[in-house]
Amino acid sequence: QVQLVESGGGLVQAGGSLRLSCAASGSIFTFKTMGWYRQAPGKQRELVAAITGGGSTGYADSVKGRFTISRDNDKNTVYLQMNSLKHDDAAVYYCKGDFRLGSGSAWGQGTQVTVSS
Repeated sequence: QVQLVESGGGLVQAGGSLRLSCAASGSIFTFKTMGWYRQAPGKQRELVAAITGGGSTGYADSVKGRFTISRDNDKNTVYLQMNSLKHDDAAVYYCKGDFRLGSGSAWGQGTQVTVSS
């Protein structure tokens, strides 16, 4: 089964940028849709951005205009470019892929994003 591994999290000042990566152990075409989710302490996990196999994208209202999701099919990797980071963006960010076959999904282990003043 294809596994997902996130990287790129870290500490950044408010207003700064980070790029998260989600690398699949196999072809990302295994997934019909891939997305980035985040979960802050005491809050529910929420969808941040998603991208289909055809490249269509969608974003949460809170990140529109600041975050960009993209995919590199040759590298089997999905990215989340995060600009103008705010304190509210601090969370553990997870990558998720919805399998084309069946109804299952795969999740990465998460990467921490911390935003300082």
